[in-house]
Amino acid sequence: MKRGLTDTCYGFFSTLANPTRLAILEKLMANPMSVTDLAEALDQEQSMVSHNLRTLERCNLIASQRRGKEKIYAVNEETVSGIFRVVENHAEKHCPFHGECPDSK
Repeated sequence: MKRGLTDTCYGFFSTLANPTRLAILEKLMANPMSVTDLAEALDQEQSMVSHNLRTLERCNLIASQRRGKEKIYAVNEETVSGIFRVVENHAEKHCPFHGECPDSK
C-alpha cells in the first residue's frame, strides 16, 4: 500500500460502512431510482435516504440526473460492481461464516 493511502482508504471504507448506504447501492445496482422510490423500497424516511445519497454522490459512488422535477440516481458501475464482486468472492472463498460475520451484529 502506498504511503499516505491510509487516510484515503479510511474515508472510502467509512463511506461504505453504513447499512443504509450499502442498501442504496444494492438497489441502484438493479436500476436507477429517485429518492422517493428508494425511500419506499428501503422503508426509510426520505430525509435519511437523501442524507445518505449526498454522501454517496460526494464520493462519486453514484451520480444523479434531473428528469423533470425528479432527480434520478444511478450507481457508478465501474467502482461499485467491482467492490461487490470482491466482497462476494472473499465471502465465498475465504470467509468461514459465508459473509455472516459473528462480530458484525
